[in-house]
Amino acid sequence: MKIKHLTLSLSAVVAAAALAACGGSSDNGVSSKSPTGILNAASHAIQGVQSVHISGSILSSGTPITIDLHLVSGKGATGSLTSRGLSFKLVSVGQYVYINGGPSFWQTFGNPTVAQALAGKWLKTTATGNFASLGRLTNVRELFSQVFSKYGTLAKGQTTTVNGQQVVAVRDTTKGGTLFVATTGQPYPIEIRKVGAQAGQVVFDQYNQPVSLSAPANAIDASKFGL
Repeated sequence: MKIKHLTLSLSAVVAAAALAACGGSSDNGVSSKSPTGILNAASHAIQGVQSVHISGSILSSGTPITIDLHLVSGKGATGSLTSRGLSFKLVSVGQYVYINGGPSFWQTFGNPTVAQALAGKWLKTTATGNFASLGRLTNVRELFSQVFSKYGTLAKGQTTTVNGQQVVAVRDTTKGGTLFVATTGQPYPIEIRKVGAQAGQVVFDQYNQPVSLSAPANAIDASKFGL
Protein backbone atom coordinates (compact mmCIF):
# COMPACT_ATOMS: atom_id res chain seq x y z
CA MET A 1 0.00 0.00 0.00
CA LYS A 2 1.29 3.46 -0.85
CA ILE A 3 -0.31 4.85 2.30
CA LYS A 4 2.94 4.04 4.09
CA HIS A 5 4.84 6.47 1.88
CA LEU A 6 2.13 9.08 2.27
CA THR A 7 2.46 9.10 6.05
CA LEU A 8 6.21 8.67 6.59
CA SER A 9 7.20 12.24 5.77
CA LEU A 10 4.13 13.64 7.50
CA SER A 11 5.03 11.79 10.70
CA ALA A 12 8.59 13.10 10.50
CA VAL A 13 7.53 16.72 10.12
CA VAL A 14 4.92 16.56 12.85
CA ALA A 15 7.38 14.77 15.12
CA ALA A 16 9.88 17.55 14.49
CA ALA A 17 7.24 19.97 15.65
CA ALA A 18 5.64 19.94 19.10
CA LEU A 19 2.38 20.10 20.95
CA ALA A 20 0.59 23.28 21.86
CA ALA A 21 -2.15 24.73 23.95
CA CYS A 22 -3.40 28.03 25.21
CA GLY A 23 -1.89 28.97 28.53
CA GLY A 24 -3.00 31.19 31.34
CA SER A 25 -2.04 34.80 31.96
CA SER A 26 1.00 34.33 34.25
CA ASP A 27 4.55 34.35 32.93
CA ASN A 28 6.06 30.87 33.10
CA GLY A 29 9.72 31.92 32.85
CA VAL A 30 10.68 29.95 29.73
CA SER A 31 11.68 33.07 27.80
CA SER A 32 14.70 33.41 30.06
CA LYS A 33 15.86 29.83 29.50
CA SER A 34 18.32 28.48 26.92
CA PRO A 35 16.91 26.89 23.76
CA THR A 36 17.45 23.41 25.22
CA GLY A 37 15.94 24.54 28.51
CA ILE A 38 12.83 25.74 26.69
CA LEU A 39 12.40 22.36 25.00
CA ASN A 40 12.94 20.53 28.28
CA ALA A 41 10.29 22.68 29.96
CA ALA A 42 7.85 22.00 27.11
CA SER A 43 8.61 18.28 27.19
CA HIS A 44 7.88 18.14 30.91
CA ALA A 45 4.70 20.23 30.58
CA ILE A 46 3.03 18.07 27.96
CA GLN A 47 3.34 14.83 29.93
CA GLY A 48 -0.09 15.39 31.46
CA VAL A 49 -1.82 16.40 28.25
CA GLN A 50 -5.02 14.43 27.61
CA SER A 51 -5.93 15.61 24.11
CA VAL A 52 -4.74 17.93 21.36
CA HIS A 53 -5.82 19.13 17.94
CA ILE A 54 -3.21 19.10 15.14
CA SER A 55 -3.80 20.99 11.90
CA GLY A 56 -1.76 22.39 9.07
CA SER A 57 -0.06 21.64 5.78
CA ILE A 58 3.44 20.59 4.74
CA LEU A 59 5.28 19.68 1.56
CA SER A 60 6.44 16.14 0.93
CA SER A 61 8.59 15.81 -2.20
CA GLY A 62 6.83 18.88 -3.54
CA THR A 63 3.37 17.51 -2.77
CA PRO A 64 1.25 19.35 -0.17
CA ILE A 65 -0.16 17.20 2.61
CA THR A 66 -2.87 18.56 4.89
CA ILE A 67 -3.56 17.20 8.35
CA ASP A 68 -6.53 17.74 10.69
CA LEU A 69 -6.50 15.38 13.66
CA HIS A 70 -7.77 15.25 17.24
CA LEU A 71 -5.49 13.04 19.36
CA VAL A 72 -6.57 11.51 22.68
CA SER A 73 -3.91 10.24 25.06
CA GLY A 74 -4.04 6.50 25.62
CA LYS A 75 -6.99 6.05 23.25
CA GLY A 76 -6.25 7.13 19.66
CA ALA A 77 -7.30 9.84 17.23
CA THR A 78 -9.89 10.98 14.72
CA GLY A 79 -9.72 13.32 11.74
CA SER A 80 -8.52 13.43 8.15
CA LEU A 81 -5.48 13.66 5.88
CA THR A 82 -5.26 15.00 2.34
CA SER A 83 -2.57 14.41 -0.31
CA ARG A 84 -2.56 15.09 -4.05
CA GLY A 85 -6.08 16.44 -3.72
CA LEU A 86 -7.29 13.14 -2.29
CA SER A 87 -8.64 13.00 1.26
CA PHE A 88 -9.33 10.15 3.62
CA LYS A 89 -10.89 9.99 7.06
CA LEU A 90 -8.90 8.37 9.82
CA VAL A 91 -9.86 6.89 13.18
CA SER A 92 -7.41 5.19 15.51
CA VAL A 93 -8.73 3.31 18.53
CA GLY A 94 -6.40 1.21 20.64
CA GLN A 95 -4.30 -1.04 18.40
CA TYR A 96 -6.50 -0.57 15.32
CA VAL A 97 -6.56 2.06 12.56
CA TYR A 98 -9.65 2.69 10.44
CA ILE A 99 -9.49 4.41 7.03
CA ASN A 100 -12.33 5.72 4.87
CA GLY A 101 -11.64 7.14 1.42
CA GLY A 102 -13.55 7.68 -1.78
CA PRO A 103 -13.13 5.63 -5.00
CA SER A 104 -10.41 7.94 -6.35
CA PHE A 105 -8.43 7.63 -3.14
CA TRP A 106 -8.51 3.82 -3.11
CA GLN A 107 -7.76 3.55 -6.81
CA THR A 108 -4.69 5.73 -6.29
CA PHE A 109 -3.40 4.31 -3.03
CA GLY A 110 -4.82 0.81 -3.39
CA ASN A 111 -6.24 -0.82 -6.54
CA PRO A 112 -9.60 -1.14 -8.36
CA THR A 113 -10.59 -4.24 -6.40
CA VAL A 114 -10.01 -2.50 -3.10
CA ALA A 115 -11.82 0.62 -4.36
CA GLN A 116 -14.91 -1.38 -5.30
CA ALA A 117 -15.01 -3.38 -2.07
CA LEU A 118 -14.53 -0.35 0.15
CA ALA A 119 -17.06 1.95 -1.50
CA GLY A 120 -18.71 3.71 1.44
CA LYS A 121 -16.92 1.39 3.87
CA TRP A 122 -14.14 1.65 6.44
CA LEU A 123 -10.95 -0.39 6.24
CA LYS A 124 -9.78 -1.85 9.55
CA THR A 125 -6.15 -2.74 10.17
CA THR A 126 -3.66 -2.98 13.00
CA ALA A 127 -1.34 -0.01 13.49
CA THR A 128 1.67 -2.01 12.28
CA GLY A 129 3.34 -2.96 9.00
CA ASN A 130 2.32 -0.70 6.12
CA PHE A 131 0.18 1.29 8.54
CA ALA A 132 2.76 1.72 11.31
CA SER A 133 3.35 5.38 10.38
CA LEU A 134 -0.34 6.12 10.86
CA GLY A 135 -0.21 4.38 14.22
CA ARG A 136 2.70 6.52 15.38
CA LEU A 137 1.10 9.69 14.05
CA THR A 138 -2.09 9.08 16.03
CA ASN A 139 -0.42 7.97 19.26
CA VAL A 140 0.13 10.96 21.56
CA ARG A 141 2.91 9.34 23.60
CA GLU A 142 4.87 8.07 20.60
CA LEU A 143 4.52 11.42 18.90
CA PHE A 144 5.76 13.23 21.99
CA SER A 145 8.79 10.97 22.30
CA GLN A 146 9.85 11.88 18.75
CA VAL A 147 9.08 15.58 19.19
CA PHE A 148 11.77 16.15 21.77
CA SER A 149 14.42 13.78 20.51
CA LYS A 150 14.89 14.75 16.86
CA TYR A 151 16.40 18.18 16.33
CA GLY A 152 19.65 19.80 15.29
CA THR A 153 21.46 22.91 16.51
CA LEU A 154 19.09 25.20 18.40
CA ALA A 155 18.97 28.99 18.70
CA LYS A 156 16.56 31.11 20.71
CA GLY A 157 14.55 33.65 18.76
CA GLN A 158 12.42 36.58 19.80
CA THR A 159 9.35 36.66 21.98
CA THR A 160 6.24 37.41 19.97
CA THR A 161 2.55 36.54 19.65
CA VAL A 162 1.21 33.63 17.61
CA ASN A 163 -2.51 32.99 17.29
CA GLY A 164 -3.15 35.30 20.22
CA GLN A 165 -0.66 33.43 22.45
CA GLN A 166 2.52 35.00 23.83
CA VAL A 167 5.42 32.78 22.76
CA VAL A 168 9.17 32.51 22.48
CA ALA A 169 10.72 31.11 19.31
CA VAL A 170 13.25 28.27 19.17
CA ARG A 171 14.93 27.84 15.79
CA ASP A 172 16.46 24.60 14.54
CA THR A 173 19.29 26.04 12.48
CA THR A 174 20.20 22.58 11.16
CA LYS A 175 16.81 21.46 9.86
CA GLY A 176 15.23 24.82 9.15
CA GLY A 177 12.28 24.80 11.53
CA THR A 178 10.98 27.21 14.17
CA LEU A 179 9.04 26.13 17.22
CA PHE A 180 6.93 28.61 19.19
CA VAL A 181 6.50 27.87 22.90
CA ALA A 182 3.98 29.58 25.18
CA THR A 183 5.50 32.03 27.68
CA THR A 184 2.35 32.23 29.82
CA GLY A 185 0.56 29.43 31.62
CA GLN A 186 1.97 26.01 30.78
CA PRO A 187 4.98 26.17 28.40
CA TYR A 188 3.30 24.26 25.60
CA PRO A 189 4.68 24.73 22.08
CA ILE A 190 1.85 26.06 19.93
CA GLU A 191 3.13 26.07 16.36
CA ILE A 192 5.90 24.83 14.09
CA ARG A 193 6.98 26.55 10.90
CA LYS A 194 9.35 24.73 8.58
CA VAL A 195 11.22 25.79 5.47
CA GLY A 196 12.97 23.85 2.73
CA ALA A 197 11.90 20.58 1.14
CA GLN A 198 9.29 20.00 3.85
CA ALA A 199 8.12 23.60 4.18
CA GLY A 200 4.84 24.15 5.97
CA GLN A 201 3.08 25.09 9.15
CA VAL A 202 1.51 22.91 11.84
CA VAL A 203 -0.64 24.31 14.65
CA PHE A 204 -1.45 22.59 17.94
CA ASP A 205 -4.46 23.75 19.94
CA GLN A 206 -7.63 22.69 21.78
CA TYR A 207 -5.66 20.93 24.45
CA ASN A 208 -7.50 18.81 26.98
CA GLN A 209 -10.82 19.43 25.24
CA PRO A 210 -13.40 16.61 25.10
CA VAL A 211 -13.09 14.42 21.99
CA SER A 212 -15.66 11.83 20.86
CA LEU A 213 -13.75 8.74 19.77
CA SER A 214 -15.24 5.38 18.74
CA ALA A 215 -14.47 2.62 16.25
CA PRO A 216 -16.53 2.78 13.01
CA ALA A 217 -19.13 0.04 12.70
CA ASN A 218 -18.99 -2.71 10.06
CA ALA A 219 -15.40 -2.01 9.03
CA ILE A 220 -13.80 -4.47 6.57
CA ASP A 221 -10.64 -6.15 7.82
CA ALA A 222 -7.54 -5.39 5.75
CA SER A 223 -6.55 -9.07 5.79
CA LYS A 224 -9.31 -9.67 3.27
CA PHE A 225 -7.13 -7.87 0.73
CA GLY A 226 -3.86 -9.35 1.94
CA LEU A 227 -2.79 -6.08 3.54
